[in-house]
Amino acid sequence: MTTVSPAHPAQVEHARTPDAGEHNKLPPMASRFVQVDALPWQQSRFDGIETKTLLADNSSGLLTSLLKMAPGARLPDHEHVEIEQTWVLDGSLECGEGHCTAGNYVWRPAGSRHVAWAGPQGALLLGMFQMPNRFFEPDGRQLDFLGQDWTQAWDEVHERRQQALFD
Repeated sequence: MTTVSPAHPAQVEHARTPDAGEHNKLPPMASRFVQVDALPWQQSRFDGIETKTLLADNSSGLLTSLLKMAPGARLPDHEHVEIEQTWVLDGSLECGEGHCTAGNYVWRPAGSRHVAWAGPQGALLLGMFQMPNRFFEPDGRQLDFLGQDWTQAWDEVHERRQQALFD
């Protein structure tokens, strides 16, 4: 038998799968089964890149999503503020350090920074982020994947995470 601490239901209240319909009617500790095919692809702010959000928790920054990248589509200069994990389901993901092909996995340490792009067949990726990436715009702004000011959207969450590491 599993014992659940009182803190867990509050954590579940913040975690969600957008567009998953009936999830908001489930009890706090119920499993959330996601019909991924039924979720709509959302065009990102980057040309040739669409996403399906599988899990998002704005209180912690946790994010799991599918990313579909057209051949050669690019994610511009960005930092992985915390550990990022990517499993390449189809195609390939490229960067200056190498490439990751279908069926393989790459993770990047907190603080790593690079540009990434899809290979010639495009890419279908499962991305798991402890915090949203910080994108460095040519005009000096720092934005998240959605185009929000990173500092305003995530600095407080990131600070809480850092403090928790040392408590």
